[in-house]
Amino acid sequence: MISNGVDNNFKKIFITTLTTSIIVSSVFGAGFGFWAGNSGNLFNFIKPLSLSGNEKIIKISEESAVVAAVDKVSPAVVSIIITKDLPNIRQYNSPFGSEFFREFFGSDAPDFFGPKTAPKNQPNSGGTTKQEIGGGSGFIITKDGFIVTNKHVIIDAEADYTVLMNDGKKYAAKVLAQDPVSDLAVLKVKANNLPTVELGDSVNLKVGQTVIAIGNALGEFRNTVSTGVISGLARSVTAGGAGIGSEQLVNVIQTDASINPGNSGGPLLNIAGQVIGINTAMAQGAQNIGFAIPINEVKNTIDSVKKFGKIIRPWLGVRYVIINQAIAEANKLPVNYGAIIIRGQNQTDLAVVPGSPADKAGLVENDIILEINGQKITEQNPLANLVIKFKPGDEITLRVKHQGKDKTVKVKLEEMK
Repeated sequence: MISNGVDNNFKKIFITTLTTSIIVSSVFGAGFGFWAGNSGNLFNFIKPLSLSGNEKIIKISEESAVVAAVDKVSPAVVSIIITKDLPNIRQYNSPFGSEFFREFFGSDAPDFFGPKTAPKNQPNSGGTTKQEIGGGSGFIITKDGFIVTNKHVIIDAEADYTVLMNDGKKYAAKVLAQDPVSDLAVLKVKANNLPTVELGDSVNLKVGQTVIAIGNALGEFRNTVSTGVISGLARSVTAGGAGIGSEQLVNVIQTDASINPGNSGGPLLNIAGQVIGINTAMAQGAQNIGFAIPINEVKNTIDSVKKFGKIIRPWLGVRYVIINQAIAEANKLPVNYGAIIIRGQNQTDLAVVPGSPADKAGLVENDIILEINGQKITEQNPLANLVIKFKPGDEITLRVKHQGKDKTVKVKLEEMK
């Protein structure tokens, strides 16, 4: 009985093992057959990564609109290098190795590490050296070397300006014109057949629209590209910086494309590679809030410089204050918008300039200009920005509140001297 039981158990184990082997062999065989049958595809996937034989290397081609726009515009975007003759200052080192400590502490290093410059009663080493003191960006608008940038980039009249092209070529630049109203300046270099940008249209921009900023970021990284969207339109901001004072910018484009110091004056592009704005400011203490002047706001200025070599501005000839709700309530004015014509603090600061277009049209002190050609004057749409859209010689129609009554006044603008 024991013998038969053992035999039966052995038979069961043998049959189970045989069955399992057949199943495993079948699965393994099928898998190997599938792998062998598809080995061509597998090797086709691997082969392009090999550098031996006659095999080809896979190259990825990124045909995106952003890349195409950057390729189109980059040759016409320039870096503006600002240099100035500065006196040579003799350095005085302390026995503690001031330069070593100042490398870590910077300008905040304590005085016992050694003075940063020669003491007041010690002479400097004599002479001057041309030193780089800043940088900005710009873009070429004509083949013969007209370049647009921000006015605050070239604010130092004693500095020299050099234009650095994308291909490494350098040109000495002359400041041709500075706009008295907007943060715009035009430079000129002596060159021909330069690459140029295409100016777009900033009238029909939409919030959420993709934009591209190109510029000399931080004055060091040439033709840095950042992308984002238009995050706001018709913004009013006060821009300023050390040595340049402050300036009120109205109707500017807000974008989250990174605009860093050094990007000033560079182009803001649409997805087609057209310039729709001039990068001009960033919000301090915020992340990715930058501002650009709409290109349509400065097209007349650019055309003026291209034709006449200078900025020709239309002139009305009044001194005014833009009215808002607070001013209207404080002064019991009949309206809460418009530009009220008033004199300045000095006796010579007349409300209406004698002989000016406004004077010839009969405008007087305390008149309130409500509209120009049907466009209402507000803090977001001030008088200067409306007048700037016209040319000297253009006739405009003003709606004016004079002594409590509305009247229509025709004014022929003249050139600002």
